[in-house]
Amino acid sequence: MSVKVATIQFEPTQFRKDENVARLLQLATDAARDGARLIVMPEMATTGYCWQDRDEVAPFVETADGPTSQAFAAIAREYHCYLVFGMPERDAVTNIYYNSAVLVGPQGLIGVHRKTHPYISEPKWAANGDVGHQVFSTEIGNIALLICMDIHFIETARLAALGGAHIICHISNWLAERTPAPYWLTRGWENGCALIESNRWGWERGVQFSGGSCIVDSDGGLLASGDSGDQILCAELHVPSVNKTLQKRRPELYQRLMTQTFMWNPQDFFGLYGRDPLPAAKDSRVAVAQFRPENDVTANLQLIRHWAEQAKSRGAELLVLPERALSGGAGQSNALTLNDAPVQQLIKLAIELDIALLAGLVERDDHHFYNSALLVSSAGVSAHYRQIHLSEADQQWASAGNQWVTCDLPCGRVGILIGEDLLVPEAARILALEGCDIIACPAQINTPTPMAHAGTAIPHAWPIPRGADPYHWLLPRVRAGENNVWLAFANWPPAKGESFGLSGVFGPDTFAFPRTEIKAFGAQGLAVLDITTGSPDTAYPNHVVRRKDLVLMRQPHYYTALVNALVL
Repeated sequence: MSVKVATIQFEPTQFRKDENVARLLQLATDAARDGARLIVMPEMATTGYCWQDRDEVAPFVETADGPTSQAFAAIAREYHCYLVFGMPERDAVTNIYYNSAVLVGPQGLIGVHRKTHPYISEPKWAANGDVGHQVFSTEIGNIALLICMDIHFIETARLAALGGAHIICHISNWLAERTPAPYWLTRGWENGCALIESNRWGWERGVQFSGGSCIVDSDGGLLASGDSGDQILCAELHVPSVNKTLQKRRPELYQRLMTQTFMWNPQDFFGLYGRDPLPAAKDSRVAVAQFRPENDVTANLQLIRHWAEQAKSRGAELLVLPERALSGGAGQSNALTLNDAPVQQLIKLAIELDIALLAGLVERDDHHFYNSALLVSSAGVSAHYRQIHLSEADQQWASAGNQWVTCDLPCGRVGILIGEDLLVPEAARILALEGCDIIACPAQINTPTPMAHAGTAIPHAWPIPRGADPYHWLLPRVRAGENNVWLAFANWPPAKGESFGLSGVFGPDTFAFPRTEIKAFGAQGLAVLDITTGSPDTAYPNHVVRRKDLVLMRQPHYYTALVNALVL
């Protein structure tokens, strides 16, 4: 099915609700007259956003079925379309206020989403949403609503997709980065859902909003986008009937998602009962190597030695090597057991250089084959991981693993993923919840294709970048930031249909500028970065990688569907 949709970018004015609503009604009417069947407007579009307290916003709140909804519903009836808009909502029974998104259609009010994951400003006047993450069935497809900060969390859009959503309408007052934001693009792409983003622009009480409203298809393709100013953006959106993206999930392994391991001081929590305390906080240096493995194990061992010596000479404690760095190409021909001589040589190299090495290999165990990774160090074999989420190609020869793997090294708690695992958002989240400081990921992936940004006219304050960025949307960077981990990502070099390269070490704070990261380019290279897990002598962690601020704000009581194998 194909449907014409529109997003409206708008700058509301505080304390002038009637004027805001009148302007929005005119913009929505223009979009409807142009044939848009779904029209999306920003978060808090009717009133503005930066409210000091409940008393200040009180004159402007109303119930979800109040006069504003009725005015928008009149447009929906006249033009047989659907509209989404943001407003401060008052519950008619409790008199509690919420930051809400309202969906109306030809029949009137269809549904309301109350923001579940609030930003710093909402607790001044609004309660956390209490209606979960619903999906609303309409004649143009199943529609889910999310509001601004909600989309920081991998779980919210995933719940929408599992609920059958075809389109996610994300309304926001996004700030502090160039937009379209990588989080927006990632949430649509990783869930196989189209995403309509309506963000505000302009200033309010000293806050600069980012604009950049856009329309994204279910493959992550950017169909339309703007930068600053009031505007209407339209696109023809294909709504697929089957969501293939969800088929690689392994919900039977996701129970950790239902826990909140960072609710307490992590230094106390992970060391409770004398078990599994986090490694002492310290400064370290980690490295990733980018190269294409040969179909020759002996040649690969020589490559690994070269990069291990280079990394050691630059002071690295951990070197992450690409997927199948030891065994070479996919399939069973170069498969190794863990007792084979090349594996023993890898262990000897780690001992000789006194460096931890994480290398991918095709593993044989009896009659089964696995896409595996082996972490070796001066202590011998420190960890062994078998890939949990297999690509379609690897499913032809490999069995899937069934165990998440973490390992404590002097540089921190390390969790291991391989290539395809990184495409499934639950995987990195689970390792973050296990207390990992570092996620180490040997990879050979070519999707999602990194997306450039031409630069923005929005006058962000220094040091937020405004200029062009050839790698604005880069999945490893997103995975690192959303989970507050250091992500050491060792990919194969760029090759069409095979890999996009861009191996690197990516920092744990999405909105820290200049970015704390380093990337490798070209056919081969080494990227080395100084990282930290904080100071060792603080009662509570003083670095985001140990506090995990974003992970802490999760709302797992809503997430049950994520671990239900029957949901699809």
